[in-house]
Amino acid sequence: MSLTAQEKDAVVNLWGKISKSSDAIGAEALGRMLAVYSQTRSYFKHWTDLNYGSEPVRTHSKKIMDGINQAVRKINDLKGGLAELSEYHAFKLKVDPANFPLLSHCIIVVISMMFPKDFTPEVHLAFDKFLAAVTAALSERYR
Repeated sequence: MSLTAQEKDAVVNLWGKISKSSDAIGAEALGRMLAVYSQTRSYFKHWTDLNYGSEPVRTHSKKIMDGINQAVRKINDLKGGLAELSEYHAFKLKVDPANFPLLSHCIIVVISMMFPKDFTPEVHLAFDKFLAAVTAALSERYR
């Protein structure tokens, strides 16, 4: 799924407005994913606390949002730009790529709640397509 130049601009512009809140977005999104999609908790059994807002959730969510930031920077070459992350998730972490869309959905929900005026339907569409492209890029090494 490729993004148009207009959609890429929408993603980059939105990220410019919201990136200073990425830690809060990430913590809320990961906390929601773990609460709503309980099957995702199996990847984090080594954490001392899987509860919403816990320190491990907040710490890991920063890594996730650093990955999203990297994806925004590499928006013109997501497959190449996220190849290392794809390999890490596929071979080291062995995360089921079916979980990536679940987290993407939670990120969309949180952004829409935190930035309703900036998250217009057009921006929503662009960011959703962007996260789908990120999911595809992260899933690349699973093939």
